[in-house]
Amino acid sequence: MKFSNFIFAGLMAFSMAACSSGKSNEPVKEYANRAERVIAALNDPSTDYVVVVSHRGDWRNYPENSIAAIESVIRMGVDVMELDLKLTSDSVLVLCHDHTIDRTTTGKGRVSDITYDSIASCYLKTAHNVATPNHRMPTLREALEVCKDRIVVNIDQGFQYYDLVMKITDSLGVTDQMLIKGKKPMAYVDSIMGAYPEKMMYMPIIDINKTKGQALFAEYIESGTVPLAYEVCWQTPGAELDSCLADIKKQNSKIWVNTLWPSLCGGDGAGMYDDYAYDNGAECYKKVLDLGASIIQTDRPELLISYLKSIGRHD
Repeated sequence: MKFSNFIFAGLMAFSMAACSSGKSNEPVKEYANRAERVIAALNDPSTDYVVVVSHRGDWRNYPENSIAAIESVIRMGVDVMELDLKLTSDSVLVLCHDHTIDRTTTGKGRVSDITYDSIASCYLKTAHNVATPNHRMPTLREALEVCKDRIVVNIDQGFQYYDLVMKITDSLGVTDQMLIKGKKPMAYVDSIMGAYPEKMMYMPIIDINKTKGQALFAEYIESGTVPLAYEVCWQTPGAELDSCLADIKKQNSKIWVNTLWPSLCGGDGAGMYDDYAYDNGAECYKKVLDLGASIIQTDRPELLISYLKSIGRHD
């Protein structure tokens, strides 16, 4: 299938630059910019470097998915900015997690029913529901202009807009900085991405405690397809998770773990989620690393980066 070609595209491009014998924390070459180094780390299964992904940017200090939230995580040293996309009634891609603008702006209504100019007239709101006159909902193009060469961009909600996103990323020259993921079958993903000679990085999301997640994972394993990484989510630890992680390691792929809240990483009792680490000490993140994770999405990027630096895994 064409699918295997795009999965390995990034790896082939960076293997000579990024890989070395054994584990390595340092890049082998000087990179042209920060984003290029992160891309190399994402494509290098041998590195000890842990890639840090910030969920919707620095939403604790700025409105989520705002330009200011992006700039803040870039200053922190975050490697990947995770964002969500929605399409306005006049076909403008904007950074918005919800289907409506009610929670995140001073306006109301579904994004798909509102023009971009109308949305741009609204103020973004902070997590504490405070309106911020200096912050408006950015378009994807505006966000990518800020991110270019500085940080890799992960589109979480947005695979359905792949063609529209590609037009923007190609025009800005940032397609190689883009990481998109999803839960669709391999054939569907290939039907969309296979049409493009230059492709975004892609990884599947595996809800390993759920039937659909298990079926999707089996597709990859049984076909011998090795993605860049797997985003693994689980509510309950046990044989399903252990077998999944073992198979990923045999493939020499990477493991992405979300520490955003308990339901994504083993439940309350596992003690791996961000707020638990904040309350009980960042050493809790060692549990995530011990599973083999080398990509972590967090709502507390400063805490995680500080811990990783202290153990030499985010230099």
